[in-house]
Amino acid sequence: MGTKRVNFRLPDELVEKADVAAEVSHADRTEIVKEALREYLAEVEDDERFREAVVELYLDDEIGFDVLKAFVGRQDAESVRASKSLLEDGEEVAADLAALDDEA
Repeated sequence: MGTKRVNFRLPDELVEKADVAAEVSHADRTEIVKEALREYLAEVEDDERFREAVVELYLDDEIGFDVLKAFVGRQDAESVRASKSLLEDGEEVAADLAALDDEA
């Protein structure tokens, strides 16, 4: 797994608290922020509404399969992908049938 440089702004108070936490735990600020983000993501990943929203993003082609899998797990992601494929095939069949009706 690679890393990516990310730049963002934080309120001064959060930076100060992160710096104190880093000093106390003998870590650096980046490690403190990464751990806080990991904990946050672990918490929201257990929220059913959050998981449903992630699935909707996948179904709407706003995120890819690998991102979906990271949030919902491989087995659930595979099920969602199969359902999406069935839905897309069904829409194609419906469009074909509608075209046949138009020709008649």
